[in-house]
Amino acid sequence: LITLRSDWEVAGQTYLSGSLLSLPLEDCIAGNFAAFQLLFAPTARSSLQSSAATKSFMVLSILKNVRTELQFWEYSGQGRWVEKKSAESGSGVPMGYDVSVMPVWPTDSDDVWVIKEGFLQPDALQLASAADCAAAPTDVKAKPAMFDAAGLVTEQWEATSADGTMVPYFFLIRRADMPLDGSTPTLLDGYGGFEISMTPGYSAGVGAAWLERGGAKVIANIRGGGEFGPSWHQAALKENRHKAYEDFEAVARDLIARGVTSPGRLACIGGSNGGLLVGNMLTREGAKLFGAVVCQVPLLDMQRYHTLLAGASWMAEYGDPDDPEEWKFIKTFSPYHRLHDVCLQPGSDWKCPQVLFTTSTKDDRVHPGHARKMVRRLLDEVPGDKAPKVLYWENIEGGHGGAADNKQRAYMWAMTYAFLWRTIGEGTLPKPP
Repeated sequence: LITLRSDWEVAGQTYLSGSLLSLPLEDCIAGNFAAFQLLFAPTARSSLQSSAATKSFMVLSILKNVRTELQFWEYSGQGRWVEKKSAESGSGVPMGYDVSVMPVWPTDSDDVWVIKEGFLQPDALQLASAADCAAAPTDVKAKPAMFDAAGLVTEQWEATSADGTMVPYFFLIRRADMPLDGSTPTLLDGYGGFEISMTPGYSAGVGAAWLERGGAKVIANIRGGGEFGPSWHQAALKENRHKAYEDFEAVARDLIARGVTSPGRLACIGGSNGGLLVGNMLTREGAKLFGAVVCQVPLLDMQRYHTLLAGASWMAEYGDPDDPEEWKFIKTFSPYHRLHDVCLQPGSDWKCPQVLFTTSTKDDRVHPGHARKMVRRLLDEVPGDKAPKVLYWENIEGGHGGAADNKQRAYMWAMTYAFLWRTIGEGTLPKPP
């Protein structure tokens, strides 16, 4: 089995990046590539996320418009596969849910573990068989619900980015009776990098600390991620990095235009590469769209990121700041430099949203110096009326996750949601009698 990371022209045919091919080993050794069988070819709105092999089957997990679908291929010998379908198949996954498959004992059995979860459903483990396309799964175990999901719904919408690209987003979890008057406290989450897909997942913290209080949560599937395969990721590399940020701003504008929320009620959150994303929201025109920002373990000084900790390994994603030609475009998405070179220039009407930075002294991937420097510049160089609230929290333990154990993690997230509710949430719900 061969998964392509770039387009490949061979034996008179071109196979797209993200395709999955099958070829007998002896033909591969002999260079007889005409014997390929194409098991999956990506489209503009579909990508292969993973595969799992059993004794006789290959189970493919495919994202179609960020919704999971399972395909079952039965091995027929000589490197050939036959797709198997069933009218009773469990391959259709409801919107707002995700499914992963793992073989139980791949050398002896076609049994598979099926793990299901969704924005409103805790993780559930099932035992199924690839032989019947997982049509009759047996429940094994499930985690308990950690928040009241009654009255909550999940939808998927799209926004139009600056270059016309349609960007999907989960208008994840909201009250079914939510008014479209711009009053709902809404938290917009994103990542947009390293071909990582933002797919549905259960979060007790989001549910208990945000949704039960009347807030809404949104996940933007912006370019740079892996939702639509390698091409979606590659569309926001290096000099095209701005497209990820334009996508995120487009989602924010769409939420406001639909009446879901308003700038004073909209916040964004992101960590690591997502911290770079929301750092750009602080320093681009998008700052006007947000009332608050949570910037976690972020990259912010893109002139020196490659000299700190693991940063050198990310130059294929962002570029090489030591190359003068590449620095020209890198500095356009370096929040630390945008703050000085763009936001604080004479005539600028920029104003910093209320912001909370969090990091860890022992982060071994993204140096805490990124957040430290940005906060210092905001406090030292920005007039108080342009940066009304700049908060900073640095845990002395925890690594890149920001917390070393559940107690620290609970504290960090409680603080985060308290900040968000005090900045964009207070006054939105009627007072109790």
